[in-house]
Amino acid sequence: MNLKLNKPLCFFDLETTGINIVKDRIVEIAVLKVSPDHKKDIKSWLVNPEINIPEDATSVHGITNEMVKNKPTFKFISKEVFEFIKNCDLAGFNSDRFDIPLLVEEFMRSEINFDLSKVKTIDVQTIFHKMEKRTLGAAYKFYCNKTLIDAHSAKSDSMATFEVLLSQISKYEDLGQTVKDISEFSSRKNIIDFAGFISSNKDNKPIFSFGKYKGQEVLNVFKKDPGYYGWILKSDFPLYTKKILTSIKLSNKEF
Repeated sequence: MNLKLNKPLCFFDLETTGINIVKDRIVEIAVLKVSPDHKKDIKSWLVNPEINIPEDATSVHGITNEMVKNKPTFKFISKEVFEFIKNCDLAGFNSDRFDIPLLVEEFMRSEINFDLSKVKTIDVQTIFHKMEKRTLGAAYKFYCNKTLIDAHSAKSDSMATFEVLLSQISKYEDLGQTVKDISEFSSRKNIIDFAGFISSNKDNKPIFSFGKYKGQEVLNVFKKDPGYYGWILKSDFPLYTKKILTSIKLSNKEF
C-alpha cells in the first residue's frame, strides 16, 4: 500500500434524507478506519432521522422510513461515532462539500464540538474530477476495474472510495502518498467553512462567498452592517458556518 499515514484516516459515507445541509438528516453512516499500520476497522449505523425520508431519497439509497423507525437517533449514537473518528483525518467522495458539513451539523445539534481545525481532509471526488471527471461508479471501474455493486449503500461506497484512493495514488505520482499532500491537492484551499459560504481572499482574510456582500471581508461587513451577523444567526445557515463567523467576530482571527 502506497498510502502513508501518520495517524488513522477515516473513509466515510452518509446516506441522508436529502441534500440540504441545514435541514436534512443522516439515515445511515459508515466509517472505514485505516490505521498507520494499514489495519482496517469498519463500522456502520442505521439512523432514525426523526423526519420523513422522501421517496426520492429512498429511490437512491433504498432506506425507508420503516427500516429506521426503531433505530437510534444520531444524537443517541453521536458519542460512539465521535469516539471512533476522533483524532483521525477524514476522506470521502464529495465529502468536503456535503458529507463533512452535514456530519458536523449533526454533531453540533448533538452538542458535540467537532473541531475541524486539526483535521486534514481528502475528497476523492475532487481528485477524480480534476483527473478524469466521472462518478464514483465510473471511478471504481476506471481505477479498480471493478463494478460497484450495491451503490449508494454507505458501507459499499466507503469501501469503494478507499480502493479508488489507493489506485489514484498508484496512478498519479505527483499526487503524493501522505495525507498532507493528498489533502492539499483535493481540498478547496480558500474555503473556510466547508459549506462554501466563507472563503479567504489573496491576503488570507475571510470574505463572504454569497449574497450582497460577496467578495467583501467579513470583519469589514460586520463593522458597517452589524445587523448582518444577527441575520445570519437567525437564518438557515449551517451551524458550523455560524460558529466560524462567531469566532471571526469575537476574536478578529484571520484564517
